[in-house]
Amino acid sequence: MTRELAESFDLKQLPDDFYDDPFRHYRALREHSPVKRLRDGGVFLTRYADVLGVYQDAASFSSDKKQEFAPKFGRDSQLFRHHTTSLVFNDAPYHTRVRRSIMGALVPRALARLEPKLEGLVKRLLDRAEDAGRFDAIADFAGAIPVEVIGDLLDIPDADREPLRGWSLAILGALEPVLSPYAQAQGEDALKGFHIYLSALIAGRRAEPGDPAHDVLTRLLQSEGEPLSAIELAENCVFLLNAGHETTTNLIGNAIELFARFPDQRMRLMVQPDLLRAAIEEVLRYESSNQLGNRVTTRNVEIGGERLAAGTFITLGIGAANRDPAAFENAESFDIARNPNRHLAFAAGVHQCAGMNLARMEARIALGAFLRRFPNYTLADKPTRGRRARFRGFTAMPVSLR
Repeated sequence: MTRELAESFDLKQLPDDFYDDPFRHYRALREHSPVKRLRDGGVFLTRYADVLGVYQDAASFSSDKKQEFAPKFGRDSQLFRHHTTSLVFNDAPYHTRVRRSIMGALVPRALARLEPKLEGLVKRLLDRAEDAGRFDAIADFAGAIPVEVIGDLLDIPDADREPLRGWSLAILGALEPVLSPYAQAQGEDALKGFHIYLSALIAGRRAEPGDPAHDVLTRLLQSEGEPLSAIELAENCVFLLNAGHETTTNLIGNAIELFARFPDQRMRLMVQPDLLRAAIEEVLRYESSNQLGNRVTTRNVEIGGERLAAGTFITLGIGAANRDPAAFENAESFDIARNPNRHLAFAAGVHQCAGMNLARMEARIALGAFLRRFPNYTLADKPTRGRRARFRGFTAMPVSLR
């Protein structure tokens, strides 16, 4: 059966059961076709060593997506312009220049100033939930946190933040392996709305700069060397919201679901609260918020004994690599004390996630407060899994707090 799963695997025609449990498909591919040739000429990698090797060789495996996204979005579309201008889908020197401008505001010392406001937000959300006795762990908690934090990083006025979550979900939805006309239209509309808003925000920040020590938009405006163009500046502001939003929402939501699914691990954390940081790393490994990555070969290469020509599109199975038994002992077990835990949820190499410290901080504060307040919570109903291959999480999760 596993061989049949591997042979029939097609990223553009995924079976219904894939979204609930992609890991049995990944196991089949690792065992029988770890360098899976796809029908469109690309390959899908599922072994940890192969995925890590690609991440660590930026010269041979490019992050530039112009060649891949032109037929998908159309070169004149806003989606094409955004996803080929943002930091994550580019190589050096552009990637290096933009990343350097952002990173100073995302190191732990700079993020420490956000903690008091984040703790206050989490407390308010949990107070509201306690009054009701139940809440939706996604809409009322996990999804409400990243928007506020990214809003603080860009210094977006509180009153302007309501549409940000919807815009982010629509823009990221267009990155799924199959793009429906509806998803494309939603993404285009979201970018249009976002850019109209950003034009005024950027003009105001040019006139009155913020503190570059913690205002990322001001840092980008004042970046050293070649300044960012107006389009580059706007698209990387959109990227910052998107990169820090759905993945962190998924991290917090996935953790709440996993602690409900594995009560022994929840109890272990209650007894040993100092395991929280390790537990977050295990959530990232076991249910990686971002399941897929992409590269294109710049030269003829060999991966896992397979020769790939220059120009071959590669899909990196992050979720698959993070369950590879060759890299993780008892890889299918959820173990909050796992050590070492060199997962690839934040990628690796020069493209390792710039916001990983921010995501860890948000998860630590949110989950720590939630578990202290409601150690005996239960899932009131089956959570609704988001039907996305790239981003793994839930769209709804009713939780009972009493």
